[in-house]
Amino acid sequence: MNITIEPGASALLDALHRAGFAAYAVGGCVRDSLLGLAPHDWDLCTAARPEQVMELFGEKQCIPTGLQHGTVTIKYGGQLYETTTFRTEGAYTDGRHPDEVHFVPDVRQDLARRDFTINAMAICLNKARFGELVDPFDGIGDLWEGIIRTPLDPDVTFSDDPLRMLRCVRFATQLNFFIEEETFEALSRNAERIRIISGERIAEELCKIMASQYPSKGFFELQRCGLLGLIIPELTALDIVETRNGRAHKNNFHHTLEVLENVARAEERRYEQEKQENPEQPSFKANIWLRWAALFHDIGKPKSKRWDNQLGWTFHNHNDIGARMVPEMFRRMKLPLDSKMKYVQKLVELHMRPIAIADDVVTDSAVRRLINDAGDDIDDLMMLCEADITSKNQVRKKQFLENFRIVR
Repeated sequence: MNITIEPGASALLDALHRAGFAAYAVGGCVRDSLLGLAPHDWDLCTAARPEQVMELFGEKQCIPTGLQHGTVTIKYGGQLYETTTFRTEGAYTDGRHPDEVHFVPDVRQDLARRDFTINAMAICLNKARFGELVDPFDGIGDLWEGIIRTPLDPDVTFSDDPLRMLRCVRFATQLNFFIEEETFEALSRNAERIRIISGERIAEELCKIMASQYPSKGFFELQRCGLLGLIIPELTALDIVETRNGRAHKNNFHHTLEVLENVARAEERRYEQEKQENPEQPSFKANIWLRWAALFHDIGKPKSKRWDNQLGWTFHNHNDIGARMVPEMFRRMKLPLDSKMKYVQKLVELHMRPIAIADDVVTDSAVRRLINDAGDDIDDLMMLCEADITSKNQVRKKQFLENFRIVR
């Protein structure tokens, strides 16, 4: 098994094994290693009780981060390694913490409490048994098939800790996996339970979805299972097509997801271009606030929608209405209310301006006013506006993009 091991994790597991305690790397680091990805951190799991871990490594090297839950953080080689005793858990009455924890001798019992099969694998990294995989729920099979599935009854998994529903969608988005049918149906059945989860925890998962390569997949799945309407009802209000006198407007939710995906692809292209010019560029990092602006750019359309006998459906001033909605949405969702929120608000407010300029004669004064209002965010605004052109009429689309080129 070809796994790149973080030396500190291997050394700590070796020490535990030499002391007579079964010990494994477990969870996300195993999943990522098997996928050929670099794990963000290494979680270790052992039969040793927390007091035994602290005795083995010494108090100066250990941080008692959660002794009642069996967790000790070990400082080694300038890194921190979370080490947890094999355990089973009682019910999650508060939807976040188990009512009781029982330490157990077998890692398989510990793996049964984990959220998804791809996270319910453990691997031995000590020299004597290097690469020995413990996988009681065929997580590796689901990993190769690209499936997100719970190891036990998904209704119990999601009811105990409803945040796992968002984690389910987040992993499916990050890894571009499918959610297994029974697991997905449990998302829909338990969606209402998300109301007991704090806004901060929800926002953290949403931002991880937003930072993934294909963020629209996550918001599509959230809408499909009913979670999105409980978290961001303003977005689900876009998912409607109304027809009058034989004239229908487009589905603005589907359009929004297309714009979000266009922005993600444009960011990648910009990064590749910058990397060609400067090979020393750091790794690609998504501008999640530009992506939030893409997700919210048409949020004012339901409130602005009107029928005109000559023009058909209109959405006049939806950008201004949407911009006024952004602060309250950020406040409710526990997203930052600082310059990041103001940046999103500004892009939502201005996203129609370049289109208006491109539709008319492009004058120096109009461009100067746009640059003055957009400031340092002019390039991001133009990227959003170009992403907003989703017409299936290729001639019209080409004309718009050419006009934007002139504005640039």
